[in-house]
Amino acid sequence: MTSFGDLLGPQPTLLPGDEEAESALLNHEDPAKVAADNPTASIAWAYLAENASTAGQTITAYAYARTGYHRGLDQLRRNGWKGFGPVPYNHEPNRGFLRCVAVLAKAARDIGENDEYARCLDLLEDCDPKAADALGLG
Repeated sequence: MTSFGDLLGPQPTLLPGDEEAESALLNHEDPAKVAADNPTASIAWAYLAENASTAGQTITAYAYARTGYHRGLDQLRRNGWKGFGPVPYNHEPNRGFLRCVAVLAKAARDIGENDEYARCLDLLEDCDPKAADALGLG
């Protein structure tokens, strides 16, 4: 049984994380530099997206979140994810991807891209039913 209670579903995908990027961000390095130095690290793109969103730069937030989302999809696929199934929010290295999906959802909603907003919410629900609430979309 998976941790989400599905006997037949795939096992949760647990990303390995990016220690260099995560350490740099925790040490308050500029997220733009961290993203430039570690372009595959979704967590760096999540910081950039969230900062842009907080600053009211919706289109910039959308672009950063979209980049982090795609980088996260690449990481998930390299770690066995088949496009569906659990990506637990409580596993810290998964949060960069999930945070990007959440900012993408918010930015899509803000610009009236309702289909994209709904797709992002559906993805978060599929990844982890608790993720949307944890990321302020509940």
